[in-house]
Amino acid sequence: MNDAVKGRSLYVYNKTRDTFVATHATVRTGILGRLLGVCGKTKRWAQLGNGMCIVAARFAHTIGVTFPVDLVFLNQEDRVVYAEAHVRPFRIVKMSQAAKVLELPPHTIYRSGTMVGDSFEMTKTW
Repeated sequence: MNDAVKGRSLYVYNKTRDTFVATHATVRTGILGRLLGVCGKTKRWAQLGNGMCIVAARFAHTIGVTFPVDLVFLNQEDRVVYAEAHVRPFRIVKMSQAAKVLELPPHTIYRSGTMVGDSFEMTKTW
């Protein structure tokens, strides 16, 4: 992800499956933003197309989140190294090979057909 994309809304596209994973994903790069993730968001946030990309993260937690989320861990080349669907509140998921984590509404992994090894592309929205 280049510097022009940070701090903006993104399209997240699964090039391998030819599907959009998110059409309105926000990027979190600061310590506080990465720590909070989707904490404090309501179930209204968990709508198809939303997402959050947490940069420089090797784990994700759902402590303080009131709804399940799908987690997709990406390496430096934006390839999926791990994906876990429907992670319930108050859980911690860790992946040492990851460089980024996508926090997505539940069922996004299933709808997009995302699997380990898939190649993602992230592009800023205008």
